[in-house]
Amino acid sequence: RDKPFFLYLPHTMPHWPQYASEKFAGKSKNGKWGDTVEEIDWSTGVILDKLKELEIDDRTLVIFTSDNGGAMQDGAKNDPLKGGKGSTFEGGQRVCNVMRWPNNIAAGRSCDELVTSMDILPTFAALAGTSPPTERIIDGKDISDIVLDKPDAASPHEAFYYYFKDRLECVRSGKWKLRLAQVRGGKNAEFPQLYDLEADIGETTNVAADHPDVVARLTKLADQARADLGDGDQAGKNQRPAGRVENARGLTDPQAEEQR
Repeated sequence: RDKPFFLYLPHTMPHWPQYASEKFAGKSKNGKWGDTVEEIDWSTGVILDKLKELEIDDRTLVIFTSDNGGAMQDGAKNDPLKGGKGSTFEGGQRVCNVMRWPNNIAAGRSCDELVTSMDILPTFAALAGTSPPTERIIDGKDISDIVLDKPDAASPHEAFYYYFKDRLECVRSGKWKLRLAQVRGGKNAEFPQLYDLEADIGETTNVAADHPDVVARLTKLADQARADLGDGDQAGKNQRPAGRVENARGLTDPQAEEQR
């Protein structure tokens, strides 16, 4: 209570194998997946209650968010967004993001500016009066002005890039989203596809033919991403190899548990 602290709590329960504790098993109408959602909801309440008990809830920033859209095969509904987890449609990319910081964030307001989970590191650094690491490229941006609802605060991202594994599929800039290709499915579709996400959040109408200038601008941004991060067989100059752990075992692997 008397010192600065940081807590990162990534629940693994909604992932396979899905499970919930005995108190919540079978309590929802949506199977194991729904049970875990209810338990996470309860768990979040416990954390907020503890902050209040310690009398630090008014000066503690709490962020509740997710890493991807709902998994449709598990019963999630992302309407009016198209697609779900594992896709580069908005249903797979847009997530809930709730921030609570009573003395700094006004209650009941919302924001439509584009931000990403990559922004959390540089934003927390700024709010703590320090800076993120400088020995590597940090793709996130400081969005503290947006968090604090400062006048004219806007997204610091000129573009956001949607990758499926190592393939660049889409580029977003402002309200425009350009689909360059689709790795899974859509074999008979024509590309590029341009969507106005302000008017068509469900990505239903391709307006590429009506806005060739926007297509050209976003295509140039895509070329910048390929040069920086790569695209399939095309390596990017700042692309780092994936990390590897020798003899890795999952946390739910019975043999790994026995070895402990």
